[in-house]
Amino acid sequence: MVRRSDWPAGAAPSSAGRVAGDRGGDGRDGRGGDGRGRRTGSGAEPPSRAGGSAPLPPEEQARAICLRLLTGSPRTRKQLAEALAQRGIPDDAAEAVLSRFEEVGLIDDAAFAGAWVDSRHRGRGLARRALARELRTKGVESAVIDEAVGRLDAEQEELTARELVERKLRVTRGMDREKRLRRLVGMLARKGYSEGVALRVVRRALEEEGDDPEVLDGYLPGE
Repeated sequence: MVRRSDWPAGAAPSSAGRVAGDRGGDGRDGRGGDGRGRRTGSGAEPPSRAGGSAPLPPEEQARAICLRLLTGSPRTRKQLAEALAQRGIPDDAAEAVLSRFEEVGLIDDAAFAGAWVDSRHRGRGLARRALARELRTKGVESAVIDEAVGRLDAEQEELTARELVERKLRVTRGMDREKRLRRLVGMLARKGYSEGVALRVVRRALEEEGDDPEVLDGYLPGE
């Protein structure tokens, strides 16, 4: 028997040679003959940091999360803070990043509130009360809310209410009077208009449409 130690130097078969010898003549291995072995770099999990596998520091993670969310749409500070907490970012790291974003203007609750009021009033016809409620749910401070909704004056709010009622009048003609009144007043109430504004606007619209004021007195108070 020839022992391994008797092989001339350099003549011992290498591991590469053994692997090649284990494959078929076409160079494919015995696992199905498709040449697929272990997943290489292209199929591995991407590292958290380029060139390494160590996770990003919490502040870097927080910055990346905030930038990604702000790219989609404006957010309030509270919304971003909640998103960071849900992703397990420590409070101190989240606070540092959020404060820095405020300093450079990437977070601006006042600008957010102003844009929200303008968009939701024009697009949905929401009144100041409904707008303030929405902004509170997004974590905007009361003083900022008051300033934002204060830009929408009572005259503009009532004009918008009248436009909403006029659109609804066209699709409620022929309906029972009492049911029609409930629907019109209820529509304004759901959009945040006060009872006084809703009743006044609906009554005026119906009178202009031709309803008898004396008949309306039985349903709606006069001005």
